[in-house]
Amino acid sequence: MTAIVREAQDNDFRVVVSAMTPIEAQDVRVKSDRLRGYLSRLRIEPVTEEICSRAIELLRGSRLHGHKYAIDAVVAATALRAVKPVLILTSDEDDMSKLCGKTVKIVGFEGHLAVHDGRHQRQAR
Repeated sequence: MTAIVREAQDNDFRVVVSAMTPIEAQDVRVKSDRLRGYLSRLRIEPVTEEICSRAIELLRGSRLHGHKYAIDAVVAATALRAVKPVLILTSDEDDMSKLCGKTVKIVGFEGHLAVHDGRHQRQAR
């Protein structure tokens, strides 16, 4: 993932993640300083009331339960709000496709990421 982020940034893409993503990525095997250093290279989008409302709409429209899919729905809502084009790298292509529809390009990957270029925002989790 680090190489992908570095390559995106070297090519003037902004890499954006939902504020939920670092929480989901928390792993006791990763030192806090290392995670903080990694996150410092990313733009972290807050979970606003607007994103929350949109995430609820996405869950309802996809017939998915918030208890299981809350983080995915917030990430999808964050991506859908971004300036196009948007790309989401995710380990959960099926559910993210249900939530985002065809508006966002979904690419399978181990983990999540959002990418934005300098002129346009692209988002991935």
